[in-house]
Amino acid sequence: MIKKIFDLRGAPLLIIAFGILLVAERKRQLRKRNQPQIKRGIINSIVAIPSFSLLRLVFIPAMVKLALHNRTLKLGLNYQYNANPLLKGIITFLALDYTNYLWHILNHKIPLLWRFHVVHHSDPDLDITTAFRFHFGELIGSVFFRGAAVLLTGASAIHVLIYEILFEGATQFHHSNWKLPIRLEKNLNKVIVTPRMHGIHHSMIRQETDSNYSVIFSWWDRLHKTVRLNVPQEMITIGVPSYSNPDELTAGYLLKLPFTKIRSWEQVNEIRDVRGNSTNKNELAE
Repeated sequence: MIKKIFDLRGAPLLIIAFGILLVAERKRQLRKRNQPQIKRGIINSIVAIPSFSLLRLVFIPAMVKLALHNRTLKLGLNYQYNANPLLKGIITFLALDYTNYLWHILNHKIPLLWRFHVVHHSDPDLDITTAFRFHFGELIGSVFFRGAAVLLTGASAIHVLIYEILFEGATQFHHSNWKLPIRLEKNLNKVIVTPRMHGIHHSMIRQETDSNYSVIFSWWDRLHKTVRLNVPQEMITIGVPSYSNPDELTAGYLLKLPFTKIRSWEQVNEIRDVRGNSTNKNELAE
C-alpha cells in the first residue's frame, strides 16, 4: 500500500511540485535572500537526509501500521459514527490537520521539543529548501504524537497516506519564496497557509514567530486567535536572533545542535501593534 500510494504516486507528484516551486520562487522572489541559495541548499539537504530516511522507513510505516491496527480495535472517532465514506474522509483529514496545528504549537512551547525545532527556524532565509530542514529528532518525536492522533481520529491507512502527501506538498508551498499576486494570495489564504503567512512565522520577532502555526488549512489560527497577517514581507528578518551567525550554521553544527545548550531567544526589537498600513491582524499585507 505504501509503495503503491506514496512511492509510485505521491513521491513523483511531490518531486514535480518541488521543481515547479523552485522555478517559481527564482522567477518571482518574495523576500530578498541573505545567503547564496546553493550553499544553503547543500546544508539543508544534508540535514534532511536522516529525516527523509526516517520518514520513509519509520514514520510512514508506523502510521500505516497503527491505522491498520485501529481498524481491528475500532477505538478512534472515525469508528464511532455512521456516514458516507467521503464525508468520513473529509472529517478525518480535518482532524489530522488540526492535530498537526497543536503539534506545531507544542514544538514552540515545550523546551525539549524546541531544541529540535530550532534547527528548522534557524535558517537565515526562507525558501523551498527550508521545507526539508528538519532535525531527525523532531521526526522521531512526531511518531508518538501523530501516532496518537491516528489512533484518536480513527484514520485509515488510506487517510494517513493521502494526508501525508498533501501535508508534504503544503509544507513545500508555504515555505517557498514565491511571490504570488497579492489578491490571489489573500483569497488562497482564506483557506490554506500561504508563503506570506508562513514567512511571518519565521520572523526574528518572537511575537510574530508565536503565530501562524497552521500547516495546511489556515482556519486553525483564526479559530484560536494565533493568526498575524499584517506584516509586510520587507519588514521581516528571517531566523532566530540567538542563532543569527550564518557561518556558524553548518550542517554538522545543526545536526548536533539539539544536544547542546540551547540559547535563549534574544529580543532584537520591539514589535509594533501596527505594521505597515494595516491595523487588522487578519488582513494579509503585501
